[in-house]
Amino acid sequence: MKYGFWLPIFGGWLRNVEDEQMPPTFEYAKEVIQHAEEWGYDTTLIAELYLNDIKGIEANSLEAWTTAAGLAAVTNKIEIMTAVRPIYHNPAVIAKMAANIDQLSGGRFTLNVVSGWWSEEAKQYGGDFTEHDERYDRTIEFLEVLKGLWKEETFSYHGKFYQIENTKLAPKPIQQPNPILYAGGESEKGKQVISTLCDAYVMHGGTVDEIQDKIANMKNRRNILDKEALQSFSMAAYVICRDSEEEALQELERITSIKDEKGYVGMKDFTSKSQLEQQVQIKDYSVSNRGLRPNLVGTPEQIAKRIIEYEKVGLDQLLLQCSPQLEELERFAKQVMPKVEELRKKTSTLH
Repeated sequence: MKYGFWLPIFGGWLRNVEDEQMPPTFEYAKEVIQHAEEWGYDTTLIAELYLNDIKGIEANSLEAWTTAAGLAAVTNKIEIMTAVRPIYHNPAVIAKMAANIDQLSGGRFTLNVVSGWWSEEAKQYGGDFTEHDERYDRTIEFLEVLKGLWKEETFSYHGKFYQIENTKLAPKPIQQPNPILYAGGESEKGKQVISTLCDAYVMHGGTVDEIQDKIANMKNRRNILDKEALQSFSMAAYVICRDSEEEALQELERITSIKDEKGYVGMKDFTSKSQLEQQVQIKDYSVSNRGLRPNLVGTPEQIAKRIIEYEKVGLDQLLLQCSPQLEELERFAKQVMPKVEELRKKTSTLH
C-alpha cells in the first residue's frame, strides 16, 4: 500500500465544521507536504476547483496548477498529482505546463483527469459544460492531444473540440512516454475512456466489496483491450484514528452533525450530473469524496486491519483526508503505517 493525501486547498474537508485549523494558504500547504514527505507519504493529490466546494463558494481556496508548481520547487521526492478538467483548458497549453512542472520536479508530476461535474462553477468560470457523455468525448480528444504532443516531435490534431497544426513541444516531460494519467469515473462511458487512454484508476471511498468489484471490472476491461495492466488503483478515504474506538466514534458523530448547508451547494450537481454507481447519502457528503465509506475509523490496529483487507482485493494506494491535516497525517504515519507493516508480516508468516 502506498499512502497519499489530498492537499488542503479548501481550508478543510468537513462540511459541518467551520474552522478546522488548516487555512487555505500556500504556507500551510507547504508545511503539510514537506512534513508528509518526511513521514513517508508517496503522493499528494491537488484538486482543481475554482470555487470552494467544501466551505461554500464565497470561501477562499487555492488554485491547483500554480500551487503544484510552487510545491514542486520545495519538495524532493513526493509525487504531485494535480487534477485537470478539460472543459476549462487548451490541451496544448496544458501539455506544455505539465512538461514544465515535470522537469521542474525531476519527474514527479502526474495528472488526475476529471471530466467535470459542477455546472454553477462552469457558469462562473466560462467552462464549456455539456451533457455527461459529451464531456467525455472532449476528454478523449484532450488526452489524445496531450499524449501526441509529449511523444511526437511535431504533432497536428483535427478533432471536434481541438485543432492544432504542426505543434512542437520542448522540452518533453522527464517521464516517458508520459506523466502518469490517473482518472476516476463510474459511468460506462467514463470507464471506457479510462481503460482505453489512462494509466491508473482513482476511486471515491467505497466498501471492500465495492472496491473489489471496481478493480475486477477495470482489470477485465484492460484484458479485453489487450493493454498492459493499469499502474495503480487508488481510493479516497477519510481517516479518524484515536486511542480508543469510543473516541473515534465521538469524532465521527461530531463531523457528521449537519449545522448549515453552505458546503452542500455542489451536492445536487455532483449526484445528478456524475452518473454515480452508489447512492450518495447526505451523511456521506459531510466529508469530501465519499471518504467515510471505507470506515477507516477507530484505533490504529482497527484501521490497519481494514487497510490490509483493501490490499487483499488489489487496492494499492490510499488518498487520505483528515482534520486537522498536519496533526492527523503525523498520527497516521507514526501509528497506523507501522501497524500495517506488522500485520502484513504476521499474515505472511502464517501462510
